[in-house]
Amino acid sequence: MLNREEIICLLRESAFDTREYWVTSGAAMVLHGIKDVTRDIDLGCTSKLADQLEKQGHCVEILRDGSRKITFSETIELFENWVEDTVILLEGLPVVSVEGMILMKEKLGREKDLADVRLIRAFRNGAAKQ
Repeated sequence: MLNREEIICLLRESAFDTREYWVTSGAAMVLHGIKDVTRDIDLGCTSKLADQLEKQGHCVEILRDGSRKITFSETIELFENWVEDTVILLEGLPVVSVEGMILMKEKLGREKDLADVRLIRAFRNGAAKQ
């Protein structure tokens, strides 16, 4: 499991251009202070970064909507053009907004994502984090 400091360290080590990616899902929840840890780091990215990573030989999967999922490492996956709402800077890193996390997780619609939506809303309303 990855905590806030580990997420920040891994993202800085990746040396991605902060204008070309943004943190989503569980890692965004950790960076926003909603959760303490997450299993992995999911990022949204521009087509430009996706092209660069594909050219470097990273594993690419074409998703149903035609966008790409790129496996950068055991811990980091990038999803081409996956974003809702806005991206803000936290710790100097681009992170999808709280409202964007809700929208993204509602679109996914899986039970674990809907549970995260409930957790995000509770956090936004002043409940303690998990």
